[in-house]
Amino acid sequence: MDTNILLESGTNELEILEFKVAGNYYGINVAKIREILTYNALTPVPNAHPNVEGAFSTRGETISIINLARCLGMEESTDPSVDMFLITNFNGINTGFHVHGVIGIHRVNWSAIIKPDCIINSGGASVATGIVNFDGKLVILLDFEKIVADITPESGINLTDVDALGNRQISMAPILFAEDSQLLSTLIFDGLTKAGYRNLLPTNNGLELWEILQKYKKEGTLEQNVACIITDIEMPQMDGHRLLRLIRNDQQLKDIPVIIFSSLINDEMRRKGELLGANAQLSKNEFGEFIKKLDEIIAENV
Repeated sequence: MDTNILLESGTNELEILEFKVAGNYYGINVAKIREILTYNALTPVPNAHPNVEGAFSTRGETISIINLARCLGMEESTDPSVDMFLITNFNGINTGFHVHGVIGIHRVNWSAIIKPDCIINSGGASVATGIVNFDGKLVILLDFEKIVADITPESGINLTDVDALGNRQISMAPILFAEDSQLLSTLIFDGLTKAGYRNLLPTNNGLELWEILQKYKKEGTLEQNVACIITDIEMPQMDGHRLLRLIRNDQQLKDIPVIIFSSLINDEMRRKGELLGANAQLSKNEFGEFIKKLDEIIAENV
């Protein structure tokens, strides 16, 4: 299946790959997919995490395969003839996921994706990031970052990176950030606070942050309230690329520094971010470098 589908930057659209696990329908952003392969026999990995089914070699590279049914507490496959491997790339890591069949690709607008409510996401244990309705069929978007981070914590945000930066001074520069994952939003907030930034305003998605910017414009308080904006890319309602495009096309907002902080910093996404005018783009497993870049931008603009 061809997953090399390019979307114009900043249109607030994404491509979702729909797949099955134990008869249920799930989705993943195509931007995270490197390739899709038929099921291969796996070599068991000694002392691996229980959800790691094994590993196999492709193109001279060894890929670990996570059994997605096992992660979700569902019945595992009994007919590998229809099973597939989704080979993903995010946070600079290639990981495979064993699924029970691929359905197809859908183009949707982020505004059509519903954020799961507090009942579905209770306790921070859920791996659902969104729900989308395809012709009456609900497809759950899974948090693949969380699934991998639960197995390999160092693959995501690591707050100990701040310790290596030495003694920090307190900064009251006002920083807004957009991150839809409650867990990651808390980690970013705690990490920025640990790094000395104390004037922080977290938002749940690009639309919420955009509406706050409109409020500041109306009040005439942009300069006092916004020194820098940090945004994820993948978010319901409005993604980070759409937010950045709106900011750069607004005469009152266009000079505000914007950092993209996302798991999706690959070559294609980096080009899109550059075209849209991002001041910096960093992966979520580069927290120390992210803080260094934020320091530079704040020093230049405050």
